[in-house]
Amino acid sequence: MATKTYTVQYRRKREGKTNYKKRLRLLLSGTPRLVIRRSLRNITAQVIQFSQKGDVVLVTATSKELPSLGWGYGTSNCPAAYLTGLLLAKKAKEKKITELIVDAGLYPSTPQSRIYAVVKGCVEGGIQVPCDKEVLPSDDRVLGRHIAGYGQSLQTKKDLYQKQFSSYLANNKNPTDMPSAVSSLKTVISGKK
Repeated sequence: MATKTYTVQYRRKREGKTNYKKRLRLLLSGTPRLVIRRSLRNITAQVIQFSQKGDVVLVTATSKELPSLGWGYGTSNCPAAYLTGLLLAKKAKEKKITELIVDAGLYPSTPQSRIYAVVKGCVEGGIQVPCDKEVLPSDDRVLGRHIAGYGQSLQTKKDLYQKQFSSYLANNKNPTDMPSAVSSLKTVISGKK
């Protein structure tokens, strides 16, 4: 009777945490990776370089840093992702990093998502990232005009407006002012006065 051999996959592949074929292609490029991870409340972007002893984190930017710069809105939306990308680009340029390749992990590649908002922030911050322009979110989304428009439409329904934007209102922020807040924080991050 013949026996069949079975190769046990790596633990991280079995758990659905790592796609090793995709990771190998990214590592063989030799370019530092722009690793983007999101949670329910925050967005984290890191520049990671491969080394034989393990990956080395060169630069980190997270949306948790935005409130210290004057951001009073949510830290997990599309404008916050864009600003996090700008912040990462500024830090990367200080370390003489000029080119990155996107590593979105196991997140699906959804055009105009928060993942690509981070990429757009990096590109507009002066970092070269190979990416099709059609997958990047529009300027209206990264400036928060869609949120401002939704807030304006809800102003006639006071209860729903208070419930939906309670965290903004607690910080004395009006959702309709978000596009100007993004523009002003963009100038603060880029250092242009």
